[in-house]
Amino acid sequence: MSRVAESTINLSAVDTIIARHGTAADKAIPLLQDIQTHYGYLPQEALQYLASKTKCTQGQIYGVVTFYSQFRLAPVGKHMIRVCHGTACHVQGAERISQTVTEMLDIEDGETTEDGLFTLEKVACLGCCSLSPVIMIDDTVYGKLTRKQVQKILKRQIEQEKAE
Repeated sequence: MSRVAESTINLSAVDTIIARHGTAADKAIPLLQDIQTHYGYLPQEALQYLASKTKCTQGQIYGVVTFYSQFRLAPVGKHMIRVCHGTACHVQGAERISQTVTEMLDIEDGETTEDGLFTLEKVACLGCCSLSPVIMIDDTVYGKLTRKQVQKILKRQIEQEKAE
């Protein structure tokens, strides 16, 4: 997994985000969301800087970051693959779908491929129960899936990446 070296983080973006939201502790979530949107994850250096510039302690910031699953402390791949494991998807074979992704990309839940292209994430629900089992790649939902369909989808995605 490729990681951005901490010393390469330009913290001026954090200043801009703080200027937009303010320094109050009740602004922690929108501050963190915007920082994550900017960097793609929450770099350690940005979190420390945020604590030094706002009314949030490092402990409060890390409490929020570790409580909410939307926040990431490590870079993610270019493409997020979310496999729904909600009740409907579970009953319809979500585990087989996850296993197919794991086998094809050689990554487990929460991991990113070595080339930095894909991150796999098991999620509780994607809200597409009538289409179960479901995966979402970036913003595209694929439903009523079989292992073969998932293999075709991933092969097509990999081929598109090679063509770019």
